[in-house]
Amino acid sequence: MSVYNGERFLASAIESILKQTFADFEFLIVDDGSVDRSAQIIADFAARDARIRPIIRENRGLIVSLNEMIVAARAPIIARMDADDLSYPDRFARQHAFLNEHPDYGVVGSWSEDMDEDGRPMQRSGADHPLTHEQLLRAIDAGEQLICHPAAMFRKDVVLSVGGYHAAFRHCEDLDLWLRLASVTRMGNIGERLLRYRRYPGQVSSRHSTEQQIGTAIARLAWQERQAGRPDPTASLERLPPMSALDELFGRPGLSRQVREQVALGLRYSASALRDDGFDLLVDHLRDGGRQDGMWRTVARLVRYGEPVRAIRLAATLARARAA
Repeated sequence: MSVYNGERFLASAIESILKQTFADFEFLIVDDGSVDRSAQIIADFAARDARIRPIIRENRGLIVSLNEMIVAARAPIIARMDADDLSYPDRFARQHAFLNEHPDYGVVGSWSEDMDEDGRPMQRSGADHPLTHEQLLRAIDAGEQLICHPAAMFRKDVVLSVGGYHAAFRHCEDLDLWLRLASVTRMGNIGERLLRYRRYPGQVSSRHSTEQQIGTAIARLAWQERQAGRPDPTASLERLPPMSALDELFGRPGLSRQVREQVALGLRYSASALRDDGFDLLVDHLRDGGRQDGMWRTVARLVRYGEPVRAIRLAATLARARAA
């Protein structure tokens, strides 16, 4: 578990791990330079439970923290957990048993259930995660969800064999890892809801929606390159380039425009993205003659989000594009 300013939900997340029916584990927790009470909360739990190995240090970012803990872990199997979610008591037992029974699987996740910031159940939208490796490969092709990151359990040696998490894919580091692992091991999910996933405006996926969607699109391009037997140009990057540089990076004209359109259409439904630089990306897409699918509904959505000025800007852009 990597923690950065997670005091609000941290204690309950830690308690959900300490209550696992499978109790033979070490619990690595990195406090990644928090400025709230997170470090003290971790230290208090560590004083009461010897299974916790706290690492308290300056901020280095999530990906550095995850790779640090993978190397430091003494067990051959590692479970991921986030500081704002809750694991059900039998999560570790069910996943550990699955990996023992399926030695050809290097990663197993589980289905999850959504809750709001106060722990109240939320209605799920979309399909559940794929169960078998074959279903997961079809989900990759369809651009669907693969494995819920905080619900994942994996074999340490398999993840290290592909270089762990890649620094360039901030905020979608899990997808990039799953796509690289899909070529070297079998992966899937247990069809039980073993994790409660918290959704709220302050979570990382909400605050970095635009960057996450851009990274997701590039990760899938890299997957296609590897599947075609071509070198992955993102493999050694510390940071992804701007979308305008993708044609040059992958050596194929038209990719920059393709990715921008894909991301722009995906951002239509993200309130956080439409309030940040995702809005400008969407407008640039339309000014360049991009697809207008559902954009007038996005105007109405912006009004509902309390963004009337942006709604007017988007409507004016659509009107000019129609006139042209």
